Amino acid sequence: MKLINETTKEKLRGGFYTPNSIAAFILKWGFNGNEENDVLEPSCGDGVFLEEIRNGNYKYKSVTAVEIDAVEAEKTKKIALLKCKVIVSDFHEFCLKSSQKFDLVIGNPPYIRYQFFDRKQQKMADEIFTRAQLKYSKLTNAWVSFVIGSSLLLKEKGKIGFVLPAELLQVSFAQQLREFLAHFYNKINIISFKTLVFPEIQQEVILLLCEKNDSDSHFIEHLELRDAQELSNLDVTTLRSPKKKIDFKSNKWTFYFLDQEEIDFIERLQESEAIPKLGKYAKVEVGITTGSNPFFTVPFSIVKEYSLEKFAKPLVGRSVQVPSAIFTRNDWLENRKAEARTHLLVFPELSALKNDAGAMRYIKLGEEQGINKGYKCGIRDEWQIVPSLRVSDALFIRRNNLYPKLIINEAQAYTTDTMHRVTIKPGIDIRALTASYYNSLSLAFAEICGRSHGGGVLELMPNEAEEILLPYNPNNSELLDTIDSMIRNKRDISEILEVTNKKILMDNFGLSSGDIKIAENIWRKLSERRLNRGNKNP
Repeated sequence: MKLINETTKEKLRGGFYTPNSIAAFILKWGFNGNEENDVLEPSCGDGVFLEEIRNGNYKYKSVTAVEIDAVEAEKTKKIALLKCKVIVSDFHEFCLKSSQKFDLVIGNPPYIRYQFFDRKQQKMADEIFTRAQLKYSKLTNAWVSFVIGSSLLLKEKGKIGFVLPAELLQVSFAQQLREFLAHFYNKINIISFKTLVFPEIQQEVILLLCEKNDSDSHFIEHLELRDAQELSNLDVTTLRSPKKKIDFKSNKWTFYFLDQEEIDFIERLQESEAIPKLGKYAKVEVGITTGSNPFFTVPFSIVKEYSLEKFAKPLVGRSVQVPSAIFTRNDWLENRKAEARTHLLVFPELSALKNDAGAMRYIKLGEEQGINKGYKCGIRDEWQIVPSLRVSDALFIRRNNLYPKLIINEAQAYTTDTMHRVTIKPGIDIRALTASYYNSLSLAFAEICGRSHGGGVLELMPNEAEEILLPYNPNNSELLDTIDSMIRNKRDISEILEVTNKKILMDNFGLSSGDIKIAENIWRKLSERRLNRGNKNP
């Protein structure tokens, strides 16, 4: 899979070639002794799956390989696999026109964003979604329509085995795909890897292995291996009977990395609604979109050089600038002294700037650099006027390493879209709310609700942050100074949780010591998995 950022022919094809070890394993699972399969490869590329069918001496009724790129299709034809038909076509078109059904569909679908589809492809993908009674959106990636279309081409009993981005498990645009798979298939196995299969693109992948067998049961299982090479030692019979019941209410599949006891604990909390979500107490929204942070967010030296003091507002723009759970005026001053970008430039209309030589000189510099022609700046009536200027009560860091922080904005600083703005609802004590967040259960739900990226980064969007379970209690405000001090002194988060869990979770919310232990285990398991991913020796 490949993220499409440029419109070269190769990139628009969206291909990233599958290691032979992965193709061989998917085929081993897919065939599993069956010699009567009609097989489909919907995006065959240079034919690695077909090579492995030949190398494995598999017996089958037929193989159909589809490839949009004629040059790649020719490579596949040269493999000369018996009883194999290679079709040069867009898979979407093939899917909509095909009357043939298949026992097994295998492959590594292309990873192409909606905007890189031409109108015909968009229309065909939409039609595939419609046939599956799903709604197509502009956020949808090509691999999603490949999975849905391939599923629709299966016989009453059949299997699909795909190499997919791990975002299947967690991103919002794949939510209805998760719901579709959960209902359509009776057995789902997910195999993930501790190291990156494609390290050059920092894209975590999984193997999605699904089977429908005309039963009423729906089970799922997750297995994590060190790397793709370990697949050669994995007995496919261990995948025959997944044990975890699929939760059709779940928005994400991340928690299937957990044990059944841990999953039951999460589902029990969600169903009881005994612990409210962060969104009950606060509104979370994106920070200010400047259109060009390097231009609009500047260190104090730039403010002085261009005499911009009257336009410069306090800013906190990066997580490293926030040393604790309370961002104070002194913290901001320390950042300014260190020449961090501590000022947001808030310009008025040009008519009000004509007599301000420094501001006009700086704006001219921006125009010379083409800042005014960028998309966000270009659509404004006056490009230098940044919209949505509002200071929030608190901050929530968007992308995080060890754990995401909720921070009181005591310094009354503006923030860019590197952080989220948190507005506390009426009647809620901000100190108590902030302290209530620092517990193992809330941190565990941050891992469940967010999504991980290459390098172990945890990202939460505003709607995801609002889904975090948060055991708010006014008495928890007594803990805030201790939490703040411990974070400032760089104490390990586990030490902080030892202090907070008892009061927040046990004393004020009635969880048992066993429940707290489960919450701790969930948080550790998910965060350590995320942080270890991509390490050479996890």
